[in-house]
Amino acid sequence: MARTFKVDRPFLLSLALLMAGGLVIFFSASFGLLAKNQAEYSSIDFNQVVFGVLLGGIVCIITSRIPYKFWRQWAFWIFLATVVLNLAIFIPGLGFTHGGSERWLNLGAYSLQPGEFLRIAALFYYAALLAMFKNKTATFQYGLLPLVVMILGTELMFYVQGDTELVLPLALTAMYIGGGGRWRDLGILFLIGAIGVTGLIMTKPYIKQRVYIFMHPASDPLGSGYQIQQSLIAVGSGQITGRGFGQSLQKFNFLPEPVGDSIFAVAAEEFGFIGSMAILILYLLFGLFGLKIARRVGDPFGRLLTIGIVILIVVQSYMNVGAMLGVIPLTGVTLVFVSHGGTSMLVSLFAAGIILNISRQRA
Repeated sequence: MARTFKVDRPFLLSLALLMAGGLVIFFSASFGLLAKNQAEYSSIDFNQVVFGVLLGGIVCIITSRIPYKFWRQWAFWIFLATVVLNLAIFIPGLGFTHGGSERWLNLGAYSLQPGEFLRIAALFYYAALLAMFKNKTATFQYGLLPLVVMILGTELMFYVQGDTELVLPLALTAMYIGGGGRWRDLGILFLIGAIGVTGLIMTKPYIKQRVYIFMHPASDPLGSGYQIQQSLIAVGSGQITGRGFGQSLQKFNFLPEPVGDSIFAVAAEEFGFIGSMAILILYLLFGLFGLKIARRVGDPFGRLLTIGIVILIVVQSYMNVGAMLGVIPLTGVTLVFVSHGGTSMLVSLFAAGIILNISRQRA
């Protein structure tokens, strides 16, 4: 019978350090906006602190106290609600386009990115399915088929928004394996994934261009290769110890999106190799402590949901870093808990609070 304990302190500490370090990096990166547009600087900083960190922190505390099995009871309806919310962006006057993707809802003075809610809701629903199927996950009907449907369904939602979702399929696959899925079925998933990625490259010119720039990074340094070139300059300029807090030069008029998906490059320039490694280690610890929580929870739903959330956050963060270092193509994903994005921060802290509640349980 499950007993209730205190929240997992190592996991909480890793989360707190990521949040604190993320705020320091964000404030420094946002100085680049101050030199261009003071009004934009004030607005972005206000939204990040108030709607991202403060509101997100309150949400994290609340979800850490809500019994996590509540989310299993309502998983289907939550997932359905987020699907409707994502479809609402196609209602004239509600949805608007930013960065080439129609994935935002206009809420007057504020905006909302419903895709962030869809990702976490998909984890709820799939964890509930796997927990319901239990020992049947190794079969095609109750294992591989639901996984393929979940991946294709959510990818279609993002595709019609003019976007691509790279991390959620990996999180769902990790949950499938954690739920008893067969490793040999990964070959089928890999084949489906390869066909899907090839289709995206062929039908999405900007993805095709990113792949080309990844393979030929110096081919267009003032055009499509500009961001990766400026990012590598920033990372290289940091050397071992960095230029120091606030001393980045690349964030002024050089790096695109210095508070967005290029924020790691700013951090690497200011804090050097040592600071960059510290960031990577914090995400690693966050992931390891989270998976340790998953391993000791007896309830399948809690275990699989923890795996999904951890993979979603950590893999996305490492993909952002990899893109800034030029080891993978540019993905456009943000650095979780660091990059600007009130919706992303809110949802990530919401999810972290759920893990904290799950950590209070033991088999």
